[in-house]
Amino acid sequence: MANKSHPRASVKRLQIDKSQTTMLVTAAIAGFFLAFMLVGGRALISQIQYQNTVIGKKKEAVAQLRSNVQASVNLENSYKAFISTSQNVIGGNPQGSGSKDGDSAKIILDALPSKYDFPALTSSLEKIMSEQSMTIESITGSDDEVAQIKKESSPNPEPVGIPFSVAASGNYQSAQGLITSFNRSIRPFQIQKIQITGSQDKMSMIIEAQTFYQPAKNFNITKKVVK
Repeated sequence: MANKSHPRASVKRLQIDKSQTTMLVTAAIAGFFLAFMLVGGRALISQIQYQNTVIGKKKEAVAQLRSNVQASVNLENSYKAFISTSQNVIGGNPQGSGSKDGDSAKIILDALPSKYDFPALTSSLEKIMSEQSMTIESITGSDDEVAQIKKESSPNPEPVGIPFSVAASGNYQSAQGLITSFNRSIRPFQIQKIQITGSQDKMSMIIEAQTFYQPAKNFNITKKVVK
């Protein structure tokens, strides 16, 4: 006679299977949420760290900006004090028109121009020699303006030499006065070689020298990507 399964055993087995299924589903859901929380938590922590970095960089930028604003105020005050003196930097009258007169700021700019300008240098040399009653025979040099354009602004400018040579004639006092004028000029002249011929009354000079200009300093506002 065949054995028949007891109805209660079947019901019990069914309940166990349903309980196991429920546990598996619950475990799967819990695992899903746990994985989601781990991934989401890691992304959230990464986002918080990024935002903190951005905030830190913004604070640095604000502090630098405030420092720059204060520096600009100090610079403006110093400039006003510099040009408002009763005498300029070489002892002349700031409002006058003589060889030693003029605004101190303009004198400084004339001393070390920010741009390469060989024709302007030639005019200055002609004026210096004429003031010493020297007869100008020649002013020579290389007009290197095209190549120097690339150097007209720089974050850290350095003086750039401009070589030239002049040939002039005059008496002994005029020749001596010319050398003295080069030495006392507000614009720096570096004499490298002097050739003198003739007599005390008629003296010819060839001077090889160089002067300088300094490119303007540029200020670049940059953007920084925070990663």
